Amino acid sequence: MTHGTHGREKQHARERRLFLLSFGACLLVATCFWAAVYGPAYVAYWSYSPLEGDILFQSLPHAPLVNAIEGVSESPYSHCGIVTRQDGRWMVCESLHGVEMTPLGEFIFRGRNQGFAVYRFKPERQKYVPETILAAQKFLGRPYDSRYRMDDEQIYCSELIYKAYGEASGEQLGELVRMSDLNWRPFEETIQYYEGGPVPLDRELITPKNLAKAEQLELVFAHRIRAD
Repeated sequence: MTHGTHGREKQHARERRLFLLSFGACLLVATCFWAAVYGPAYVAYWSYSPLEGDILFQSLPHAPLVNAIEGVSESPYSHCGIVTRQDGRWMVCESLHGVEMTPLGEFIFRGRNQGFAVYRFKPERQKYVPETILAAQKFLGRPYDSRYRMDDEQIYCSELIYKAYGEASGEQLGELVRMSDLNWRPFEETIQYYEGGPVPLDRELITPKNLAKAEQLELVFAHRIRAD
């Protein structure tokens, strides 16, 4: 073996060691980052024991409509869905892009900071859960209502649960509120954009915040979100 060949082999060995060290360092940094960002959410996910009928509230990633929902209602809750068991899997019936079924883990981890709060029907209201879920699933496929009207042609998230429980129990789940009573002024431009006209001050709606305040519900779990 020539001196030049031996030198090249030593150089290649050093390069391989350097590559492995660099790769290992990058892997360590990535692992630490993942653990810091997602680790607590995974712990929370496995700590939460789902029950059919649980209502999950979360903050969606920031966007003009999300900011308006949270700002108008003065709450971190911009979205909600109801938990059910389907073919052995925990799912959430929700209206996001429209009324759809979403795996529980996907629902939780897409929230801002992976935060979520769980509200459960009180024991005396658990009897209404099966019919509430069936009533919610009747709306599957309906488009999302970004104008927040209370008709059945399009459905928004808290409206879905409000109407489903109302059909199942004959009770009102939370208090309807008029747009004029909400903090709408800072978000007037966004509301007008989605409304296609003036702010509908007389419109009644059910916000996620008002749904969470329903007397039939109680907070049982919260992670990385302020419970209203």
